[in-house]
Amino acid sequence: MKLTRRSALALPALALLTRPALAAFPDRPVRIIVPFAAGTSSDFRARMIGERMAPVLRQPVIVENRAGAGGVVGADAVAKAAPDGHTLLLGSNGPLTNAPVLQARLPYDPDRDFAAVAMISRSTVTLSVRADSPFRTVVDVLAAARAKPGDLSIGSSG
Repeated sequence: MKLTRRSALALPALALLTRPALAAFPDRPVRIIVPFAAGTSSDFRARMIGERMAPVLRQPVIVENRAGAGGVVGADAVAKAAPDGHTLLLGSNGPLTNAPVLQARLPYDPDRDFAAVAMISRSTVTLSVRADSPFRTVVDVLAAARAKPGDLSIGSSG
């Protein structure tokens, strides 16, 4: 599409028309729901982000911890909140990726009920075994799991 002189002159007017809508948000404090306990790395991240968001938004940013069920309790609170941008979820793979696979029924649909706003951090996930284990590759672990269903156990922070 070619930008004409007339269109270029109209752009500042268009920006002025959208200004009142932008100025109205947020009109009250913003909540960041952390679906894990206070003092966790997720809680720390949310508090750091909230401190930086508050001056930009010109509103307080409140971090609220809603732990339980591997993050499902907090995620459900956000899913049921008004979709006005004042309630945010510090999402993670626990309630958004793991829970839908591990739990038969969830009170929310991760695909339908949430929209990603920003990625704030990444972390590496590792699969580790004891050094004297017979497993040397992921293929070895999968083969053992298939050969004896229910025989292997795992540990996870989520």
